[in-house]
Amino acid sequence: MSDPGWIREAETGGRQVLSAGGDWTVTGAGALEAAVKSLKPKDEPDVALDLSDISALDTAGVWLLRQAARRYEEAGASVAWEGVAERFRPLFDLVAENEGHKPERPPHANALIAAIARLGKTTVEGWHEAVALTAFIGLATITGLRACLRPRRFRLVSLTNQIEQTGLNAMPIVGLMAFLIGIVLAYQGAIQLRKFGAEIYTIDMLAITIPREIGVLLTAIMVAGRSGSAFTAQIGTMKVNEEIAAMQALGLDPMEILVLPRVNALMIALPILTLFSIFIGMVGGAAMAIVSLDMAAVQFLNRLQEAMTIKHFMVGMVKAPVFAYLIAVVGCYQGLRVSGGAEGVGRLTTRAVVLSIFLVIVADAVFSIMFAAMDI
Repeated sequence: MSDPGWIREAETGGRQVLSAGGDWTVTGAGALEAAVKSLKPKDEPDVALDLSDISALDTAGVWLLRQAARRYEEAGASVAWEGVAERFRPLFDLVAENEGHKPERPPHANALIAAIARLGKTTVEGWHEAVALTAFIGLATITGLRACLRPRRFRLVSLTNQIEQTGLNAMPIVGLMAFLIGIVLAYQGAIQLRKFGAEIYTIDMLAITIPREIGVLLTAIMVAGRSGSAFTAQIGTMKVNEEIAAMQALGLDPMEILVLPRVNALMIALPILTLFSIFIGMVGGAAMAIVSLDMAAVQFLNRLQEAMTIKHFMVGMVKAPVFAYLIAVVGCYQGLRVSGGAEGVGRLTTRAVVLSIFLVIVADAVFSIMFAAMDI
């Protein structure tokens, strides 16, 4: 059982003696502090502080004992410490060492300087991220080329499974999105062109924008949010559970087993989804155009045949494998960088989606400039 701490004043042999005993720990710090404050130093030149009866002591108790000694020192007395057990001396040294240290307040930074510092830090981190991602893209490309030299290295079961997950299972949501986008484009285009008496060119707008841009771009964004995030979450969970470390311990290459099937599957699935999206988007646009323009279906098809060329269709289809490669590589790259448990999985999954969409839009802009320069 604990022995409550105490402190008493007495006069022995013509000198003032301050005796302390019991447990001087944080548990009884409140009562001990009140006892210390109740001390009334007398006008004595020498005071002895006897600690021989103390049974337990911690840093809180040492600090209170030093406060008691300071009260007498401020009254002009010289305090001599007596009866300090050897096992308590490190506590006194620790408190004495840190007693004069005050926590430093962080300097108040200028708001402009802080903003510039954050911008610089973000820029440096972005550069390092870009370098690491570029190196990963190179590694994935080398792994794919090496597998081409030995076709047996391709895992057809994994490839088929990933094609089903990224392509076949994504068709309903991609089809719904494309149908609605087609309706919106046809409706908005007809309203604006009607002001100039040129609503018939709504069909031309659909024939150019959906195969060339809207079909592939929105499909890629949808796939980035659906399949790219799934890649990061799946591989990241394996990384957290140390399944990838176990795979490497067995001499298996995670790039060949986890990354390559996902990249190849998405490069097959996204062009198929793009073709499907273009078809469904044209169906949605046709439905709205027929309703809003009061046009016969045969007339719509004839006008569409005149406006839509293989050039516009191929422009969209050429972009699809590139977008698929970027989405898959970014998703796998972020998955392999996961650390810190479920929080890390969620954080890097979000980052994978944002980065994938950003790179897809940048690539689309590059394609647009390139095709404009080539007059395509």
